[in-house]
Parts: sequence; C-alpha cells; structure tokens
Amino acid sequence: MTADLHYKSITELSDLYRRKQLKPSEVTQASLDRIAKLDPRFHGYAVVLAERAMQQAKRSDDEIARGIWRGPLHGVPIGLKDLCYTTFAPTAGGTKIHATFVPSFNATIVDRLERGGAVSLGKLKMTEGAYTSHHPDDAAPLNPWNVDYWVGSSSSGSGVATSAGLCYGSIGSDTGGSIRFPSATCGLTGIKPTWGRVSRYGVFPLADSLDHVGPMCRSAADAAAMLGVIAGADPNDPTTLQAPVPNYLAQIDDGVRGLRIGIDRSYAEHGIDPQVVAGLREAERTLADLGAEIREVRLPAYEKLVGHWIPMCSVETAEAHLATYPSRKSEYGPDLAQLIEQGHAMTGVEIAAIHHERLRFSGGLAALFEDIDLLLAPTMPVPIPTLTRMGEYGADPNVLLNILRFTAPFDFSGSPTITMPMGMASDAMPLSFQLVGPHLSEHVLARAGQAYQSITDWHTKRPPIA
Repeated sequence: MTADLHYKSITELSDLYRRKQLKPSEVTQASLDRIAKLDPRFHGYAVVLAERAMQQAKRSDDEIARGIWRGPLHGVPIGLKDLCYTTFAPTAGGTKIHATFVPSFNATIVDRLERGGAVSLGKLKMTEGAYTSHHPDDAAPLNPWNVDYWVGSSSSGSGVATSAGLCYGSIGSDTGGSIRFPSATCGLTGIKPTWGRVSRYGVFPLADSLDHVGPMCRSAADAAAMLGVIAGADPNDPTTLQAPVPNYLAQIDDGVRGLRIGIDRSYAEHGIDPQVVAGLREAERTLADLGAEIREVRLPAYEKLVGHWIPMCSVETAEAHLATYPSRKSEYGPDLAQLIEQGHAMTGVEIAAIHHERLRFSGGLAALFEDIDLLLAPTMPVPIPTLTRMGEYGADPNVLLNILRFTAPFDFSGSPTITMPMGMASDAMPLSFQLVGPHLSEHVLARAGQAYQSITDWHTKRPPIA
C-alpha cells in the first residue's frame, strides 16, 4: 500500500491489478475505511454499501487471479449518483418522498458498470430532484477544498466523494451544468456526453430532453475509461444513439495537433472575472503549444436561450413529478416546489417559443462545427463562490442565469463537453474550463483533455485533506 492509494487513477489501479501488485479487496477496504473516517464530515454518501462492495471486490480478486479480465473498471471502487435505480439500495433522487424507494430493476448504466467489474461503494448525495438545492432536511455535501465554498449542483456528492478520495470515479448527471459545476468546484474532470450517448433508462429525470448522464473523475483518461463502459445504444431507452462506441482509451494519446479549436472572445471573456479570463488564455496557449489551431469564431445567439432554461426545465420537471405533485406537495423543498409550480403555469405558446429558439441555436452551433473541431470556453463566469455568496445569488435570478451562461446552451443542443481544472484562484480554489464538441465527438474531447493534462498538473492538485 502506498500513501497516495486513494488518489491513484483508474488506469493506474487497473495496471496494478493486472500485474498482481494490488488486489481489489485491499483497495475497496481502504476506500471504505476512508469513507468511515471522512464522510461524516463531508456528507458525500447517501448510502454506503460496505458488505456488498467487499463481496464484489473479492469476486474481482478471484476473477483476476484466474485470468478473467472485464476491462479497465474491473475491481475499481466507484460511486453512483442517487438518481440511478438500484435493486440493492434505496434510490431517493435527493428527495424525501422517495427515501425508501427500492426499484425492481437497475439503471442500464448500473448494470453496465457492474458487468464491467466496477465495485459499487454506495449511492452519492445530490440536490433534491437534481435541481439547484438540497432538501432542507438533508445534510448537504461540503466541498473538501474548503467547506465554506459552493460544491456545485446537482451532482454534489459525486464531486465531493471523487475529490476527497472516497471513490475513484463517479456517475453524475447534467441538465443545466450538474456534471460541470461540481467538477469545476472540486477540481475534477467530467465528461457530459452527447444527449442519447448514455442511456437514461432507470435514471430519475429532472428534464428528460435536457438530461445527460456521464462520468466524473480525476483525469481525462479515467473519464474516458468510464464512458467507454456506460455508453451505447439501449433497447430500453429509445432515445439512445445507435452509433457504435469507440475504444476511447485506444485513441486517447493521439493529441491535438491539427485540431481546430474555436473561441468566441465576446462570449468567453466579456463580463467574465479576470482570474477566469487569465486562466482560459493560459489554457488556450497550452493547447496552441500542443499543435492545435486556434480560430476566433462567433457563437450563435445564446442569451435568449439561457433565459429559457428555467422555464423549459420547469415544464419537464412538472411532467416528471405528476405522480407526487401536488398530491404530496408538503414533502417537497421550496426550490423544487417553486420550479414545478412554474411548470404548471407555462402555456403551450411559451413552450413552442422555447422549442423554436432551441432549434435555432442548435442549428447554428452545428454549422459552426463545420469550421472547427472543438469550442473553448470557461465552465463558470466567476471563481467558485462561497456559500454565503451563493445564498445571495439565490435571491437574484439574473445571477443564476449568468452562471448558466456556459452550461445551459450545450444542454439544449445536446453537445458533448469535457470540463477540466485550469489553475488556482487567489483563494486557493480550483479554476476550470470546458471544451465543447459536435455530437459524438467524445473521443476527440478525451484526446484533447489527455493532451492538456499531459503537460499540466492542475488535475493532480488535491484538496487539503489529501
């Protein structure tokens, strides 16, 4: 055992297992010990499945010893966001209404992860219904970099557990930024795949046409390894894409030389905090030094679409909660209830206007990707806010819309993104950026992330508890 065991990468663990230098049971027990020690402080887990995880790990020990190899996640301890259906644990989706709900089937992604040999340590906390805030009766996860700072929503537990070394990778979901925000606030690398690339069968919806499911890890290679296991068509989810899934790890070292990376300076820099702009420019220089061709571009008009995100989300969330709202309204937290009420008040004409604006933006973005391979942008317009500041933001809907500026448009368009650390702010908290690609370009995003991380070390920075 080495001192940095909890922060080894998935690809490192996989190699050590295959060379018989570590056993999954040893790593899983160490992870469970660390969870027992640290999670009472940071609240990343909703449910810890210690006994089951050890059974899975010991089975992996035996299989690997006999030469059975299920792939890069074999024996790797991971965490599942608590909107993934599991027959072996409650799936609450951050709500009180479903606190004791045990599904009769697993989410497709859960079955795929476990068939790939992953060890499920437990279910990770999340905001209520995957919206902006945690249920008032639930202890919210705390940022391991600094507990006074925002941890992001809605995949908050996924961000905390992965950053604190309480799992080696986790599942997140992204409707308006919920893979990207907690990846940004916790110094992680997250991939939001193309809409439909990963099955949503057995995943609690927030807003079905906006929801994306993807991996949150500590490197681009790890995220690529997880994505390769969970991606692909699913007969139980007719919205999944039929395109074959490439071996993302096989192409990951191909680099960015010759890739055309666009940047809209008005979009990415105007009205943005100077520390974010400085970090983004340095990331741009790094990508250029690696051989990428930087092109200045103009993003299709996005402002109106960002303003439409809350109304669109409200309509689809209201539909998703018809069975329990308003019949059990008193059991809802105020923010989710308010969103659902807004959804019930929307008119068909208003919904049609949003749909048309979405089509205009998506079409313009697809045309833009005829001239570039990837788009470079910040993840957030400001460094990570404190909890106090986030409370102030909550009272101002215009500030929330500003935070959604770099995330919501690409949920509307269904575009894949990769989010990565790009530096440290003056308060010693991580800064992040994202690359956006055309549909089904996850292999290119993973390559670009790996290239960037091959000559920078921001993704190796750890919170003080490390």
